[in-house]
Amino acid sequence: MREILFVSVHPRGRVPSQRFRFEQYVEFLGEHGFRTTFSSVLRPNEYRLLYAPGRHARKALIAARGFVRRLGDIARASRYDIIFVQREAIQLGTALFEDAFSRTDARLVFDFDDAIWLSNASEANRRFAWLKRPGKTPRIISLADMVFAGNGYLMDYALQFNTQVKLVPTTIDTDRYVKNCVPSQPGRVCIGWSGSITTIQHFELMVPILRRLRQRFGDKVYFKVIGDRGYRSEELEIQGAEWNPETEVDDLSELEIGLMPLPDDEWAKGKCALKGLQYMALGTPTVMSPVGVNADIIQDGLNGFLARSEEDWFEKLSRLIESPRLREELGNAARETVRRSYSVESQKRRYVEYMSQVLEGSPTKRRAKLSQASRYGSR
Repeated sequence: MREILFVSVHPRGRVPSQRFRFEQYVEFLGEHGFRTTFSSVLRPNEYRLLYAPGRHARKALIAARGFVRRLGDIARASRYDIIFVQREAIQLGTALFEDAFSRTDARLVFDFDDAIWLSNASEANRRFAWLKRPGKTPRIISLADMVFAGNGYLMDYALQFNTQVKLVPTTIDTDRYVKNCVPSQPGRVCIGWSGSITTIQHFELMVPILRRLRQRFGDKVYFKVIGDRGYRSEELEIQGAEWNPETEVDDLSELEIGLMPLPDDEWAKGKCALKGLQYMALGTPTVMSPVGVNADIIQDGLNGFLARSEEDWFEKLSRLIESPRLREELGNAARETVRRSYSVESQKRRYVEYMSQVLEGSPTKRRAKLSQASRYGSR
């Protein structure tokens, strides 16, 4: 058996960037000779603290514990054939641990699915945004024996610092993602969004449009927000629902139209369209902003809609509300798109192939890589 150490900030089963990028491949990896171990910094019960204002001493203790854990990972690195770092080894502005991993006999794989070289911090932790030092990203990329990039925009960025870059899209398990619940409000069309407290500002781009839809269609429509239980809008009668891994598919199945609005900025271009792919996998017609990979996934009018302006959003959502047949046609085409190109089944063999390829690198090439990485900043 080949041994893989998955190094991440978050524990298993918690965040999309891990669940939909490597956790769902673990069983298939095991079937092909790869045994996996996980090493995370955060614990499941620490998330409310993490995104709450204040409590800085407690947050510092969590970071210190993570630092100690990573020292232990370095000490045991020789046990592993591959060390796989997802986004960063620790949520601090250092590439110290990635640097140390790259100097062991294990091969280093780096995976990222956002434009993490740009500054982006939640309001609760903006005071400590300087600690993240996103400028460490080029160095981490250059240290890796192989880089997994979530879309073409991220891949182009990574290729500036490393030639061994693979496009690994975020994928959905279409065996699990099957719409399986009865609408809670029959006769009404549910329009919804799924995200988190850190991305709720993207949903708020929709509020003026949803307000117009409510004025036009009245009680024929209702709106749902999944992932930020603190979100509330009295005028739209929305009370945010908490994300729950046990009911995730059922919660998303209630949506009859899925929304993925994004601002047209550099950070958004790095997004890998996860929420859109989740809707689409369930056969839910989806409307997205034509930003980044969204415009590659959606063929406007064939397997969903792309909407740029407020009028565009309003017109296309109105068409979907008025036509059950259009919702069904676009939803069926959307699911087929995911099944064909963005499902676990469509990508799992390639994923294992890349893991095998990274083990083929020679020590001479790795020493040359470390010499080149020195150009991209300090630890």
